[in-house]
Amino acid sequence: MEEGARSCLLQSRSSLEQDIRASYLMDHMISDGVLTGDEEDRIRSKPTRKEQAAALLELLLRKDNHAYISFYNALVRESYGDLASLLHNSLPLVSPEAEKSFSDGGTRYVQAVLSEGGVPQRPVVFVSRPALMNRVREKLYHLQKEPGWVTVFGMAGSGKSVLAAEAVRDHALITECFPGGVHWLSVGQLDRSDLLVRIQSLCFRLEQQSQEKDPSSSLHRPPGSLEEAKERLRFLMLRRYPRSLLILDDIWDSSVLKAFDIQCRVLLTTRDRSLADCVSGSKSEVAVESGLEEDQALEILALYVNGKPQRLPEQARSIVRECKGSPLVVSLIGALLREFPDRWAYYLHTLQQKKFKRIRKSSSYDYDALDQAMAASIQVLSEEHRERYIDLTVLEKDVKVPAKVLSVLWDLEPEEVEDVLQDFVNKSLLFRDCHHRPYLYYLHDLQLDFLAEMNRSGLEQRYSQGPPTSGDEECLYWFRFLTYHMAKELCSLMFSLDWVRTKAQIMGPAHLINDYVEYGAILDKEVRGQFQEFLSLNGHQLEQRPFPDVVQLALSQPDSSEVYRQALLQAQERATRGGLYLDWVNKSSLKSLSRLVVQPHQGSIYSACFSHDGTKIASCGSSKTLRVFKSTSGEKMLEIQAHDDEVLCCAFSPDDRLLATCSSDRKVKVWNVERGTLMRVFEDEHEEQVNHCQFTNTRRRLLLATCSNDKFMNTKLWNINKPSSQNTMFGHLEPVNHCCFSPDDAYLSTSSSDGTLKLWEVSSANEWKSIDVADMFSEQREQTEVMVKCSTWSAGGRTIICAARNAVFVSVEEYTHTQPVDYYTVPCTHMVAIALSNYYTIIRKKMADCSGHLSWVHGVQFSPDGSLLLSCSDDQTVRVWETKKVHTSSAVCLKRDSDVLFNNGDITVVAADNRNRLQVRNGRTGAVMFQSENQESRIRCTAICSQTSAVGLGREDGTIQVHTHTHTHCYLLTDLSRGAGTRGWDDTGTHTHTHTAICSQTSAVGLGREDGTIQVWRWRTGECVVLEGHKEQVRCFSLLTTTPSSETHLLSWSFDGTIKVWDMSSGERLQDLVCHQGAVLACDVSPDGQLFATTSADKTAKVWSSASWECVRLLTGHQDCVRSCRFSWDGRRLATGDDNGEIRLWNVKDGTLLKICSRDNKDAMDSLHGGWVTDLHFSPDNTVLLSTGGYIKWWNVEKGEALQTFYPTGANLKRIHVSPDFSTFVTIDNIGILYILKKVE
Repeated sequence: MEEGARSCLLQSRSSLEQDIRASYLMDHMISDGVLTGDEEDRIRSKPTRKEQAAALLELLLRKDNHAYISFYNALVRESYGDLASLLHNSLPLVSPEAEKSFSDGGTRYVQAVLSEGGVPQRPVVFVSRPALMNRVREKLYHLQKEPGWVTVFGMAGSGKSVLAAEAVRDHALITECFPGGVHWLSVGQLDRSDLLVRIQSLCFRLEQQSQEKDPSSSLHRPPGSLEEAKERLRFLMLRRYPRSLLILDDIWDSSVLKAFDIQCRVLLTTRDRSLADCVSGSKSEVAVESGLEEDQALEILALYVNGKPQRLPEQARSIVRECKGSPLVVSLIGALLREFPDRWAYYLHTLQQKKFKRIRKSSSYDYDALDQAMAASIQVLSEEHRERYIDLTVLEKDVKVPAKVLSVLWDLEPEEVEDVLQDFVNKSLLFRDCHHRPYLYYLHDLQLDFLAEMNRSGLEQRYSQGPPTSGDEECLYWFRFLTYHMAKELCSLMFSLDWVRTKAQIMGPAHLINDYVEYGAILDKEVRGQFQEFLSLNGHQLEQRPFPDVVQLALSQPDSSEVYRQALLQAQERATRGGLYLDWVNKSSLKSLSRLVVQPHQGSIYSACFSHDGTKIASCGSSKTLRVFKSTSGEKMLEIQAHDDEVLCCAFSPDDRLLATCSSDRKVKVWNVERGTLMRVFEDEHEEQVNHCQFTNTRRRLLLATCSNDKFMNTKLWNINKPSSQNTMFGHLEPVNHCCFSPDDAYLSTSSSDGTLKLWEVSSANEWKSIDVADMFSEQREQTEVMVKCSTWSAGGRTIICAARNAVFVSVEEYTHTQPVDYYTVPCTHMVAIALSNYYTIIRKKMADCSGHLSWVHGVQFSPDGSLLLSCSDDQTVRVWETKKVHTSSAVCLKRDSDVLFNNGDITVVAADNRNRLQVRNGRTGAVMFQSENQESRIRCTAICSQTSAVGLGREDGTIQVHTHTHTHCYLLTDLSRGAGTRGWDDTGTHTHTHTAICSQTSAVGLGREDGTIQVWRWRTGECVVLEGHKEQVRCFSLLTTTPSSETHLLSWSFDGTIKVWDMSSGERLQDLVCHQGAVLACDVSPDGQLFATTSADKTAKVWSSASWECVRLLTGHQDCVRSCRFSWDGRRLATGDDNGEIRLWNVKDGTLLKICSRDNKDAMDSLHGGWVTDLHFSPDNTVLLSTGGYIKWWNVEKGEALQTFYPTGANLKRIHVSPDFSTFVTIDNIGILYILKKVE
């Protein structure tokens, strides 16, 4: 017995034992030949009913599939319908040979009854559909006590006639329900005269059989009219053949069916489920699915060519998928292949090209060719409805639409449309999904292909005047498939930024990307690539709400791109009407390695993987969901609420038909990818969270490996057809973090928190080798535990690779990183991908640092051919990278602590790079003008002089350097460190510098330090003044100019919550203000120098008088740390920004709140601004406010509304530098990309 059936019996055992009477069921099972007399006697010898039931079930569990089916049928016959329903979904499939002996071989009596009644013989090629057959039999048993109707309905070629004949091929059914016999009448499309002939023939046959049984009865003359024929048939069925079954095959018309409304028992097959509404009596119905399961269809093809399903060519599976398992198409093609067994590719091509006339009759089916069978259904419609049905050509394969879509097309009320669609559904010309409200409608692929072929010219004509449009949300279909229906206008449509904006806003970017992939063959390759790249890399932004400005996003594309050209034209036109747009002028220096960026989940993504054919990607994470999407476009194919807790891993089976998931809820689940249904749950054996799961690599023997945080039984192997694990590996004493099969599935590697990597023989589950990775960290082992995070195999299986802490061990080679290694993968012998804290590298010979993720990377995987690399991260994105396009060396990136000089149209940017060099760049182009040698100590801060060519830097070892540059060279002017000439210098140790500023008037360099002191160096003379007083790190400082004589005053603020005012010349502390209960995070001086504002971690902001040194305004209301502030140029407003991304505008005069910016627009990162608000700037006319955080925003000051948003590649912008005319903006993101933004005019 199949595992699924056995498992179902075990799960339902208690309910069955409680209710069934074994003696009632055993009679049927003995008739079916699955139970012997001796077995019946042993069961009956049990003293109680419950013990008899238990004994029957125990015996049943030791038998085969036939016993399960016989037991199910017995439950149906004995009116245990509720118990039968428990077993229904696990009914096993039975092979044709076995089914013949089981169903046919009831008795000769069954064969004789069916033969006398004209029931067709079973087809030469036959595959059982037990679930459907049992549903029909269940309905027929309802006719045992009273007349009625059972309707078997479905689309053309779905196998209704074969199913009806097979349902009555049952000894118990005939003897118990229809002892009067079973009589078959093929009807079809008839007029009244033909119908009369058919009924005359049936009456003659019934009278002849009656005379053979009773010679005293006589034959009557044939009835002369339909009314007379109906009465004659009524007499025969009620008097001569009481309790008999009349099967009416292929009924088309209700007027025909009324001729058989004679109060008898009727089973009818039809394409129109509503036909039985016109007759009297009890009614029930069985819907026949339009397609066979793939295994069943392949079995039919194998029988036609005298082969085995597993040995059929790959085209066989493609044929089945192309026709969705249609029994008619499979049978027609199978019969043709019997004569021409080498034409697999030809018939597949014929089917794909919709040449239905070439799939011609080679069986007993009523129509000569496939197209005739489908056309017959349409011809019976009224003329009006026929035209409406042909209009359904606009539908797309596998897409379900509500009635409102066709309401737009037909210009009818939705209720009228539903009435028309109901007629189509009744006639099996259309399918309806009743699980949604409103109902969704769809066509079978064959129906749609037939309509498209028949109505191709009409379709093009319909859309020549433009598409139907509607703003209704349920009419999104037109936006999704407009490209399909306007093929002639495809290029101008798809290469329009306006169309991109409209469709992306309504449908999302994935559908657009899919359009470029699907219609790529007829589009200009270069322009298509530009639009596709734009959408692929910005898709995660286009998923955000409020919807971003597509023109602004497109301005970040290369200057040579058609996307950029259109965006620039639109930006320039809108700028004349007051619009604000920014051009990223130095973007040409940046090369992106990403091919696709997708945001499939709201929350961290812990795992993502390619399917083995490379066409799909599955991902999962903290959202508790599993999502499958196309690897080319990111279009969602499946989304499942998979677990009750975070989903930690997902994995495809070798044939890509199954997906396994594991979770913190301690469960392992296996899903059907195509249907999205749950196939198996393993929930009882792991007692802690399950960290990782993986299928075997080959289809030879399918196993699933899982590992968990369990103390001992933490690694298991599962056969997915069995309810419990097949093997448990014992050996690890701490949680196992990762498991991985070798390429040939002979071994399983496991990585554990106990510091070991173990290799296991899969066949025996015995430990083969153990590697103590912790010994490789002998110097550090005593300090902290060594956790082996993950392991993988080389493509040939000869090398095992593992990661622990910041090291990767490849055979005997060791690669060390400064950041913890989280995950890695190997597609072939020359590449290894390693996930680090916020980027990952591809090594063996280091090829690239692939920066882009904004947070911890949890997993990486190569595509099967190694051309793509997949990564997933806490930043909620999945990225796909092209390995052939990676840089040959690591890209130089800049640190965020920078300074910028705007001078007479020239822009100079100074910052440290990731190789610890000081760089000076041209702010117009981003080109490097000068760079220093590598510094011995880390550069912590930089500054540039506003009037000379001096550049200063502070190092981690406490050293200060001042450089001067010309257009061709950069010179070291002075190296300021501890020594002579300093006043108040503490010569005990070194202290890291945290902030640097250069004063051009005094030739001084000021540096804040972590120890709370500030150094003021006269860099021309080397003299130093040390300002001491802060108790914690100096956050920043600024010159305070209130009078001409105060130009040497310095204002500093610190994490100790104080503000201090200093005389830079003497080092004297002029003022010491305790401002806040928490750290002072920002300070700004008003343009006239009369006020200054402070913000703090205590969630408040304060305004202070520079004359009285008292607090004049306390500003409360922020819900998080207030991190930034800025006075407007007229001194009337103060802007403050907090760590929740909220910006507040205050009236400085009275402290009232004027506006709150970003109140209702939280983004996917759960912040109003994509992160902390770190910097603020007003425009010179005080009408626009600029803010930085996760991205850059410009605001209308009067309205508090966003004017524009620029999304950087990275995040966490620290500060932004603004030109005096508010036209140029310079900043650096957290992955080191320099942005020089220029207003479009």
